[in-house]
Amino acid sequence: MSIADNIKSLKKETTPIKVTLVAVSKTKTAADVQQAYDAGQRVFGENMVQELVEKHEQLPVDIQWHLIGHLQSNKVKYIAPFISMIQSVDSLKLLQEINKHAEKNNRVIDCLLQIYIADEETKFGLGFDEAIELLRSEEYAGLKNIRIRGLMGIATHTENEKQIKEEYRELKTLFNGIKLSFFRKEQTFDVLSMGMSADYKLAIEEGSNMIRVGSTIFGGRIIKHWKNN
Repeated sequence: MSIADNIKSLKKETTPIKVTLVAVSKTKTAADVQQAYDAGQRVFGENMVQELVEKHEQLPVDIQWHLIGHLQSNKVKYIAPFISMIQSVDSLKLLQEINKHAEKNNRVIDCLLQIYIADEETKFGLGFDEAIELLRSEEYAGLKNIRIRGLMGIATHTENEKQIKEEYRELKTLFNGIKLSFFRKEQTFDVLSMGMSADYKLAIEEGSNMIRVGSTIFGGRIIKHWKNN
């Protein structure tokens, strides 16, 4: 199937149940992204800052770009003028840096707190207690140019569906608790980003309303010669 066919097929699954599809375009060409755009896709996710900036400059201005990979504080300034959402906020320090550059650009930047749920040491993210501690902190309370829209998590890379579902279920429970404790009166805390090509169906079953899908749309990963993040 073509990129356009894949987009249309996924949209048939996700649109009726109000799940946002983020097309993960890391390592893909601007031409590939354009094909997905022409098929109606508007939300795209990138891992690397330089690759994201280059594509932003080449592609239609109404694309909503999401940064979904680990973000170094010194790279925030490059995406602050245009980024729609940063899904991978894993520290107060990073949140403060995003706030600083959002203020410089007279913007409020939407963010997700990335929560560590996988049984793998290589993954980034806040622990459950760390996320709550961050939201309780005076430093967070003083940040006026960021908006926490919800949580993001990456499950363990395993074929054990029971484990994946349990990890997503725990994140959904944390989401519900944080919403009740910190965002009860704010309608904008409404995003739970869980699930990728291999497990998005399981994630949706466990309450995800945003999925990050790459290979199911664009085919197998092709390594391109983008410069380092």
